[in-house]
Amino acid sequence: MLYWGNFLHFYQPPTQKKEWVDRITKESYRRVLEGFLANPKARITLNINGILFDLWKKFGHEDVIEMVSKLLERGQIELTGSAKFHPLLPKLPADEIKRQIELNTQTLREFLGDFYQPKGFFPPEMAYDINVSKVIKEMGFSWIIAEELSHPGKVSYDRIYQEKETGMPTLFREREFSYKILSGQLGTAKLFLEALGDRLQGSGYLLTAMDGETFGHHRPGMDKALMELLKLDEVPTILLSDLLEKFPQVEVVETNPSTWALMEKDMEKQIPFARWEDPGNEIHKLQWELTDLAIKTVREAKDPGKARGMLDRSIHSDQYWWASARPWWSLEMIERGAYELKETVLAVPGVSEEIKEKTQGLYFDILTTGFEWQRTGKVEQLASQEDEEIRMRTDAAFGDLPREEIEKMITHIKDEMEEVAKHQEYERAALLRDRIKELKEYFEQEE
Repeated sequence: MLYWGNFLHFYQPPTQKKEWVDRITKESYRRVLEGFLANPKARITLNINGILFDLWKKFGHEDVIEMVSKLLERGQIELTGSAKFHPLLPKLPADEIKRQIELNTQTLREFLGDFYQPKGFFPPEMAYDINVSKVIKEMGFSWIIAEELSHPGKVSYDRIYQEKETGMPTLFREREFSYKILSGQLGTAKLFLEALGDRLQGSGYLLTAMDGETFGHHRPGMDKALMELLKLDEVPTILLSDLLEKFPQVEVVETNPSTWALMEKDMEKQIPFARWEDPGNEIHKLQWELTDLAIKTVREAKDPGKARGMLDRSIHSDQYWWASARPWWSLEMIERGAYELKETVLAVPGVSEEIKEKTQGLYFDILTTGFEWQRTGKVEQLASQEDEEIRMRTDAAFGDLPREEIEKMITHIKDEMEEVAKHQEYERAALLRDRIKELKEYFEQEE
């Protein structure tokens, strides 16, 4: 029997605007959760960071929280532990990692009560190293999920791996198969089963992990495709925690640092966190100098006051991601993150004028460098190089797909487009139309 352990990650940054929380919840989170409620046999492991629960409550999406609670009560889903405000954990001191995890647990218990009993752990951005593994082990979690590239060799998906130094059970996501699903290459049951091939006749497990926003928001129509795959009798779904019981064979392994956005070229350069901390990225250097200053100033203060909570929020990973220009770039997100870090330092009681001046200078340098990158075309240059690589990785297989299967994907999306148009959701209808156009382009490439 081949089991499918699927993992989805739901998260929005603490600085996210209401319009985006509303939109992504409508297009993705609510649709996915409704799909599971309608398919009682489906099982999945989710991570929902505590800050998203706060945002759901703040912006009136209590119905989504109720759906999560109902699915937990049914036993259809399990929720992992994580860090509430989504920081890059390998960059934090151990006690700050613990604090973020404790804040996350406290928040989810407030919303879900005793239904929240996490066994596994998801490090934000799947940013993993041995120090994170140590903390997670000490805090009593049963397993941690990591990128396949954390394994030094080839992963065999018929056993569980244990990190040599920490003894932590470590589950590795299947990199290429996850990419194929999230890019829409396996958007029908037939394509999914064909991709599994001989694995269907053997024993083992498929372990995929993706952002939840992929289904319905980033990829309109993919939420329905996911639900179709989860109904397949040939590949029963399973919670990741249950894999440890189903597959008792354990192999000890020494792990490498990684993230789920890691590219092989970054591994060769030994910069596993390149999209958040690239030694060649001047903005990243300034951001982390400001971040480290904020952490140091708050931690050294006798009574940091409100700055303590401000620091918790301000170290979210998004600001560094959007400064990578590989290919993602948002000067607004960069400024918003730098501003919160600056305000955190300035809120510490009795902070010296020297530190204030340094903080203001770093904030100014981050902004002016960002504007310079945009003015000189550096952003476009970096993004175009990365865009080409990502397009090759995620869409390369489309040209090999049978025309009739791509037509099935188009039919699914057309049905949804007609449905949303009836409800005058014209913006979403336009997104679905663009996705249809994108799929049809592969026919043109073949011709």
